[in-house]
Amino acid sequence: MKGPKVQVLDRVSPGAAAGGAAGVLVIDDEPIIREVLQEILSREGYAITLVPDAESGLKMLDDHEYDLVILDLMLPGIGGFETLQEIKRRDPDSVVVMITAYGSVESAVQAMRMGAHDYLTKPFKNEDVLRTLSTGLRHRRLLTENRTLRRALQGRARFGELVGKSPAMQELYRLIEQVAPSRSTVLIQGESGTGKELVAQAMYLKSGRPAEAFVVVNSGSMPADLLESNLFGHVKGAFTGAIQTKKGLFEVANGGSIFFDEISTIKPEVQAKLLRVIQEKEFLPLGAVQSVQVDVRIIAATNIDLQELVKRDEFREDLYYRLNVINIKLPPLRERREDIPLLVDHFITKNAVENGKPVHGMTPEALALLVDHAWQGNVRELENVIERAVVLASSAVIGVDLLPEMLQGDRARPLPAPLQADGSMPFYETMERLEREIIVDTLKSVNGVQRRAAARLGLNPTTLNEKIKRLKIQVR
Repeated sequence: MKGPKVQVLDRVSPGAAAGGAAGVLVIDDEPIIREVLQEILSREGYAITLVPDAESGLKMLDDHEYDLVILDLMLPGIGGFETLQEIKRRDPDSVVVMITAYGSVESAVQAMRMGAHDYLTKPFKNEDVLRTLSTGLRHRRLLTENRTLRRALQGRARFGELVGKSPAMQELYRLIEQVAPSRSTVLIQGESGTGKELVAQAMYLKSGRPAEAFVVVNSGSMPADLLESNLFGHVKGAFTGAIQTKKGLFEVANGGSIFFDEISTIKPEVQAKLLRVIQEKEFLPLGAVQSVQVDVRIIAATNIDLQELVKRDEFREDLYYRLNVINIKLPPLRERREDIPLLVDHFITKNAVENGKPVHGMTPEALALLVDHAWQGNVRELENVIERAVVLASSAVIGVDLLPEMLQGDRARPLPAPLQADGSMPFYETMERLEREIIVDTLKSVNGVQRRAAARLGLNPTTLNEKIKRLKIQVR
């Protein structure tokens, strides 16, 4: 039986906000309770569905979406606790209000620990019912808005496989968009583990030639002669063991892009041939007499200052300038700590799927340790930590006990007080409060000198200043 669907302007609910009545499912085996709730709620314009047992209620939830569920604690067949568990399993964001007899308040509190939003005791007053539903529906609306906002943030915080919404990452995304369509050579600089290959892949996919080849050359893993053979190929009989002609990687990449990972390791004799490919767009395979013409975009990466190598005559100066037409510098993870929660979410999801584990989150305490860590190995180190935690996890949430000992030994900062009645903390609000607290504490420790605070936090002074403005921190 359903009540009238009347729009109620003074009710706060997802349904009403969208222009329709809020949907309420009542699961109670007492006809008199169902009749009373029908009268109270229909008068206020709610769209009501009444069922006498858990089996019927769960079936209704299979077929329809409700903004709120009113659930009796004592039901025939499947009891209230089991029904609550099943409802929360299907939709962790569902808002459930329990009904309990006066003497069973302890059971109702236990139900709230299991995820119920609130409870009503029999006999209840009309105003108590309406007030409880109003707060429950407001909570539902906020959950819906937070989910929508989170999806929007994640959409803006991803660029291919790159993850981050910090100013440094937003600038990186803009630069990739601008540079990708060109054919200029690009030099990507950054510490190990910052994602240089992911940047190269993003540029390739945005280049307008994604159907063409993207060839990765691990420069440091091959001897000079083998690297030369792999890059430029050889003709049959060029050397002992060359029993047939072989195409080089430059020819394979023709029309596409070739990415040199750690180009600083290439030997001088190979550097000379690479310079010719960039200048003349041709090369001579080993043992050949005819040059091969190629149209290949070169993207190179290094975690070493090539200018220093040039000064030490360990890298050709002319090659350096040919490679360094467009320079992209990747920030280390310690300079963009606000991206750590996004990265943690990303790696938990990725590794949970790959390992078949039902892991979907991390405790605030564990996340605080990750945000506070220096991450010398950058994003790669963070991913390894999350992969290990997911594999070892025996529950849906990763706690401090699943982090490596070196992280558990880090100084844990006190967390903000819980923001919800059930003790939960909205993800982004919690991280923003934590970030603000870390910055305020650090500024106090250095008497408000931002440059010293930035050095202590491992941030660029401009990055710290942007955070201070965004978080509206008063600096004396």
